[in-house]
Amino acid sequence: MNKNIIKKIVIVVVLVGLVAVFKFLNLDQYLTLTYIKESQERFAHLYAQHQLLVIGAYMAMYILVTTLSLPGAAVMTLAGGALFGFIVGTVVISFASTIGATLACFVARFLLQEWVQKKVGGRISKFNEGIQKEGAFYLFTLRLIPIFPFWLINLAMGLTKMHLWTFYWISQVGMLPGTMVYVNAGKELAKIDSLAGILSPTLILSFVLLGLFPITVKKIMALYRLKTGKSVANE
Repeated sequence: MNKNIIKKIVIVVVLVGLVAVFKFLNLDQYLTLTYIKESQERFAHLYAQHQLLVIGAYMAMYILVTTLSLPGAAVMTLAGGALFGFIVGTVVISFASTIGATLACFVARFLLQEWVQKKVGGRISKFNEGIQKEGAFYLFTLRLIPIFPFWLINLAMGLTKMHLWTFYWISQVGMLPGTMVYVNAGKELAKIDSLAGILSPTLILSFVLLGLFPITVKKIMALYRLKTGKSVANE
């Protein structure tokens, strides 16, 4: 059997195994808003005694949850804000979420990209060209707009040919504003009853406009160059 196929089978078995353990042990109960609020004081006491250990364990858990595309990242972000404060929380969660997202993208790419590219054949060539030229702008926009699921973007980009480093740093920058909002909200964890109230319509609109701004400017500049080039050619 092909070594590449064996590697894919091993990764699938590991992933399925981890998700099965997560579900079997009912670990999702620890990633709920209710549990985090009830445990806030206990976590704060533990963090005061073992800061680096708690940060390391938190990052490992966050990376695992995002890599496996499990629910709970938003709640963990709130918990991080409540536990670490705004500055430390933002730094820790920004790196943990981006590393987890990149790993999820890599896994999707390793397992599925080759199959998808062969399945659709030449029909995806123009899409690949578009991703290569403007993928960073599209990813930045998607990362800023909260209506697009975090896990779906990771998996979808894994099926493209975008470089992982580009995916990493664009995700780090694009997710930062949303991370800061949730971390800041986490400081008032006791007052939060649901995740729905954290992002107001005005704030979502601001993210949309911010996300669309770079690619809009790029399109306008391309159109300007095109028209300028034509006018010069006509002369």
